[in-house]
Amino acid sequence: MKITINDLFDLQSAIIYNPDLFTNTNKIVINSKLVKKNSIFFAIKGENLDGHKFIDEAIEAGAKTIVINKEYYKNIKSDKVTIVAVDDTTKAFGNLARIYRKKLNGAVIGITGSNGKTTTKDFVSAILSEQFNVVKTEANNNNHIGVPLTIFNAKVNTEILVLEEGTNHFGEIEYIASISLPDFALITNIGDSHLEFLKNREGVYKEKSSLFSYTLLNGGKIFVNNDDPILKEFSMNYKNKITYGFKGKPNVKGKILGFTKDGKTKIEITSKDVKFDLTLPVLGLSNASNFLAAVAIALNLDISVKEIKAAAKKITPAKGRLESKQLKNILLIDDTYNSNPESTKAAIELLAKIKLYKNKFIILGDMFELGRQSKKMHESLSEIIIKHNFNGVLLIGKAMKHLYNVLKKEKQITLYFKERNELSDFVNKLDLTESVVLVKGSRGMQMEQFVKQIENGNK
Repeated sequence: MKITINDLFDLQSAIIYNPDLFTNTNKIVINSKLVKKNSIFFAIKGENLDGHKFIDEAIEAGAKTIVINKEYYKNIKSDKVTIVAVDDTTKAFGNLARIYRKKLNGAVIGITGSNGKTTTKDFVSAILSEQFNVVKTEANNNNHIGVPLTIFNAKVNTEILVLEEGTNHFGEIEYIASISLPDFALITNIGDSHLEFLKNREGVYKEKSSLFSYTLLNGGKIFVNNDDPILKEFSMNYKNKITYGFKGKPNVKGKILGFTKDGKTKIEITSKDVKFDLTLPVLGLSNASNFLAAVAIALNLDISVKEIKAAAKKITPAKGRLESKQLKNILLIDDTYNSNPESTKAAIELLAKIKLYKNKFIILGDMFELGRQSKKMHESLSEIIIKHNFNGVLLIGKAMKHLYNVLKKEKQITLYFKERNELSDFVNKLDLTESVVLVKGSRGMQMEQFVKQIENGNK
């Protein structure tokens, strides 16, 4: 499980200086602050930082191999390290990750989708950790840089590598899948995320489905959400697949048995040889689907029901993803990590189901990356909001003005705020006693500010 000099010679376009100084290593970094003795430091040129400016710092910290773009070679002052000059360090980083991945003895699981991929990745990892040594994607390392970084985190004793694979432009999943070469792949759903770049749901599927294609080409198995109409239709002729869902007759069938007063889902799961039920420690029907997906993978890897139930008790929601916070006479639902039409509607439906307190408020910020569909998608939230008639809907963001224009014609109490400080002042004055409050918006809207404000005011 180490990178050898032959692996570096296999990098496309590589010219290697001082190869005799190279020592095999499994320490591959792109941040000079993380360099340890005998690291390989990749000088990645990004949007905000150029790693080539930190070469001296990396060498001083103990890096023995430096990978650079060829035009920077003339700037290298040290002759005591191995220098690998390539056309593009970012591509070379991915290529080396593919070489390292092929050394793995464990199985690789790739997970993507419009919603729920992070949560599903965490559920899968938690359940499989009951039996296997698991390494998973941490933080937001799900792109063309993050996936290779996660692959390099795997060690010789890694039995399962769980990779979250994200995208917002055509070709990203194909590139990542060609590096990760999954043994198992799961697409959580096909929704209206990243429409600014992927145009429509068919475009989203076309992008995401590369994960299935590479997995099947690799002789692997795919897991299909039968409740998603696009996934069900386009995966009809795929072989070597496991289906799961709450509708029809999938291989792994879920059934919603009910909800607790604070919104947790009671679920029954049936497969060929097993049938069991449990109450999920997380909120929302979307999380029930994510959990069912994780169970489908777990059962395929011979994880027992006892192990699944033990893992479920340890599961906690990811920060800002339908995270339930019990304050003094307030149930606060923090869903501020990101937002799109499907996840917002699901969060609103969840809010309506919670019986702990009768008063219910929604604070919503803009949903980003919807392109020309933005106005329509924001307006589409009105139907579900009007259906439930909440105590108050507070909106902020340019795009949320479209939703406000629809809601203000209805009986639903709705307020729109142009400025953050105006909304903040209003929230401070609002009596939220005996209330359930949902806060949600896209990452750039920084809606977590209002979560912290409510927390600080109700300790």
